[in-house]
Amino acid sequence: MKRFIGFIKKEFYHIFRDKRSLFILFGMPIAQILLFGFAITNEINNVDIAVLDHSKDFETQKIINKLKSSPYFSIENQLDSEKEIESEFKKGKVKAVLIFEPNFSQNLVNKKAATIQTVTDATEPNVANTIANYTSAVVQNYQSQKNSSSGSPASVEVQSRMFYNPELKSVFNFVPGVMTVILMLVSAMMTSISITREKELGTMEILLVSPLKPFQVIIGKVFPYVFLSIINAVVILLLGYFVFKMPINGSLFLLLFESILFIISALSLGILISTISDSQQTAMMLSLMGLMLPVIILSGFIFPINSMPVPMQVISNIIPAKWFIIIVKAIMLKGVGIQYIWKETLVLIGMTLFFIALSIKKYKIRLE
Repeated sequence: MKRFIGFIKKEFYHIFRDKRSLFILFGMPIAQILLFGFAITNEINNVDIAVLDHSKDFETQKIINKLKSSPYFSIENQLDSEKEIESEFKKGKVKAVLIFEPNFSQNLVNKKAATIQTVTDATEPNVANTIANYTSAVVQNYQSQKNSSSGSPASVEVQSRMFYNPELKSVFNFVPGVMTVILMLVSAMMTSISITREKELGTMEILLVSPLKPFQVIIGKVFPYVFLSIINAVVILLLGYFVFKMPINGSLFLLLFESILFIISALSLGILISTISDSQQTAMMLSLMGLMLPVIILSGFIFPINSMPVPMQVISNIIPAKWFIIIVKAIMLKGVGIQYIWKETLVLIGMTLFFIALSIKKYKIRLE
C-alpha cells in the first residue's frame, strides 16, 4: 500500500510539474465556462438603430426617448429620407430603422390610430426578429402609458419590414458561417498538423537542409490545402445557391477574392500554430480549443456580438472569422462592392501579414 501511495504521489508530482497539463485541467474549464456564460445569448443589447421621423412632433420624440432609455437600443443617427436606409444597412452601422408616419400626433388624436414601421437588416434572422419584437414591446409600453393617462384610448400599430431576407430564412445566416468554419478547419487545423507531423517524425530538418529554401518548403506544404480550401468554398457556394436558394447579389469575383484572402489568413495562422507545437496532438488541441470555439462563438456566426460584454466584443476583433462573415454576408445578401467592405478587407490583410511575419520569426529562431 505504501508503494501504491508513493506511485500516486509521483503521478501528482508529474502533473503539477507539467504546465500544459495544469492548463488543460484548470485553465480550459475556467476559460470555457466564462466564454460560454458571457457569449452565448440570444438576447440583444445596445443594438444600433436609426430613426426616420416624418412627423417630428412631441409624441414621436417621447417614443424615441423611450427607445434611448431602453438597454436594448442605441440611436445611431437621424435619417432624412427613405433613400438613406439601404445605404446605412450596406455600411453595416445600423441593424434597424424606425419610421414614423407624417402627422403622427394628429393621427393619434383625430383617428385614434397611428403607424410606425420597423425596417430591419435581416441578414441575421434571429437578431432581426428579436429587434422587431423588442421594438413592438417598447411601443406597446408607450401606448399603455398614454391610454392610462387619457380618457380616449388610441392604438399604435407597428409594421415590420425585413431587408435582404424577407422570409427570415436561417440558412442565409448559416451558409456564410459554415463556410467560415470549414475553411478555418481545413486551412488552419490541417496545415498545423501537417507541418507538425514533419517535425515530429524528424523529416522537417531534412527538408530545411535540402536545396529548397525554408519559405519554399512552407509554401509547398500549404499549397495543397489552399487548393482544397478553394474547392470547398466553391462547393459550399454552389450548394447554397442551387440547393438553399441563397442569392449572390454582389460580385462573384470579389467574393472569391475575399475567400482566398481568408484562406491564406487561416493558413498563416495554421503555420504559426505549427511553429509553437512539438506534436500533432498539441497542434490539434490548439487548433480546436484556440480556433474552433472562438470561431463559432465570437465571430457572430450564431450569437450576436453586440449583446456580449464589452471585453468579449474587444476580443472578437482579433478573430479573422468575424471579419470574413461580415464580408460574405455583405457581398451575398446586400450586394455591396469593395467601397463598403474595404475596412474589413484591410483587417484580414493586416492579420495575414502579422501571422506570416510572426511565423517566419519563429522559424528563424528554430533554425538558429
